[in-house]
Amino acid sequence: MRVTIIYDNTSLRGDLIADWGFSALVEARGKRVLFDTGARGDILLENMEALGLDPRSIEEVFISHPHADHMGGLSDLLRIKPARVVVPRSSPAPGNAEVLRVAEPQEIHPGIYSTGELAGIEQSMAIDSGMGIVVISGCAHPGAGRILKVASGFGEVKGLIGGLHGFSDLDLLEDLDLICPAHCTRHISAILERFPDKSLAGGAGRVIEIAD
Repeated sequence: MRVTIIYDNTSLRGDLIADWGFSALVEARGKRVLFDTGARGDILLENMEALGLDPRSIEEVFISHPHADHMGGLSDLLRIKPARVVVPRSSPAPGNAEVLRVAEPQEIHPGIYSTGELAGIEQSMAIDSGMGIVVISGCAHPGAGRILKVASGFGEVKGLIGGLHGFSDLDLLEDLDLICPAHCTRHISAILERFPDKSLAGGAGRVIEIAD
């Protein structure tokens, strides 16, 4: 399993553009799925080019929730590569693409799951990786605790990557082996300080690899 953060508020490389939003390429279980598309298509595509990622290789787009900083780049991407778009049930979706609307927790590919739409707005992705379930969150509007609880229905959760907003109950992260707070997470410093041996700061250009 490999996760490459393409779009984030910060950048780890000088050739990548930082901007408010989130997008990551998830390569797992034989699939290449783009999780969210950031706020601007031009930045998304420029960062993909700098990272050596071909947008035409994207097989599917998974949208966590319908805020502009998470799906603003979708139309530009779909003009280059039509792909199925997986959205929460109540989310608007492009009319020129195959759309899968997700209401309840479900498997969308073997070993790749959606938590379903939580709190009437957001879904997270869960992947059965070599280390257990790894959750990828856009903003965690429903609450990170609720997301982790739902994801635990797919297996033991061992990793959490992405935006967590104001999440501060760090005790919930004790049993994880990997934590990568990104995007809107307010308490990134506190997470990194408490879990120095198993946490990584996010940022465009961050690559996380998990061996099977």
